[in-house]
Amino acid sequence: MVRIVLGVIAGFFGWMVAWFGGEKILSAILPEAFGAHQRAFQAAVENGPGAAGFTADTKLLLMHIVLGSIVSVLAGFLAALIAGGNKRAPLILGFVLLALGLLKAVVSWPYVPLWYHIIFTAILIPMTILGGKLKTTA
Repeated sequence: MVRIVLGVIAGFFGWMVAWFGGEKILSAILPEAFGAHQRAFQAAVENGPGAAGFTADTKLLLMHIVLGSIVSVLAGFLAALIAGGNKRAPLILGFVLLALGLLKAVVSWPYVPLWYHIIFTAILIPMTILGGKLKTTA
């Protein structure tokens, strides 16, 4: 049981580090596209829905979905690795990430389209489980 809890915790922190690291890398590689979009989104969230100046870019939202998929697979793998291949750790981690994804959807609801919220939150559990399966088959 302790290994499962440690796996979930490690997977969660691994997800956070990989997510924010991925965003920073993409912002550095594509400063005028990804970086500017991120800054405009942050400003919109800080200034409220009534503030003008942010329009979601479909290509960049799709990049977020791909990044979320990759990071979730890696986090599920890490959770399973720490948990000794236990399948429950990636599943629990997936639900924790889903809760975090729903919180993010609430915060960003006025700024991005519904399809993004649905897809992003829907991939979290399956991708995390897939990462856990990669560990159990390796």
